[in-house]
Amino acid sequence: MSKKTDFLVGLFVLLGAVALMFMALRAGNLSSFSFEPTYTVSAKFDNVGALKTRAAVKSNGVVVGRVKNIQFDNREFKAVVELSLEERYKFPLDSSASIMTAGLLGEQYIGLTPGADESDLVNGSEIMFTQGAVVLEELISKFLFSSAEREGSSANGQ
Repeated sequence: MSKKTDFLVGLFVLLGAVALMFMALRAGNLSSFSFEPTYTVSAKFDNVGALKTRAAVKSNGVVVGRVKNIQFDNREFKAVVELSLEERYKFPLDSSASIMTAGLLGEQYIGLTPGADESDLVNGSEIMFTQGAVVLEELISKFLFSSAEREGSSANGQ
């Protein structure tokens, strides 16, 4: 084999390795490495559903950070979610956080809604206003239970 062929084969293998790494990062939701300075805030939720570490934190559809850590508080019996927000995005102290789902059965993310306070969230702040995840199974069971209850009461009324 000539040196030119060896070089081309090596280049092809290198490009293939880069493409595989890109796909692995994309699949692992790590494609948006951010080298921006960040600050960490926390929020407590009754139910985080299927929220995962590294899930997006969005405000008005724009990714403003990532979920850094999810733990359980043994005193309040709530999930404590640490959010790593990019420093260039400032949110008022009375902002609210909700766990949202992309599409009907898509991945979950945190949605931040800015408040109106003049003070901003800083490193170590806690978001006080939260709304937990909507669990599809609970909604279905409530719907089935209420429809069965209505059928039972209409059958007894006749």
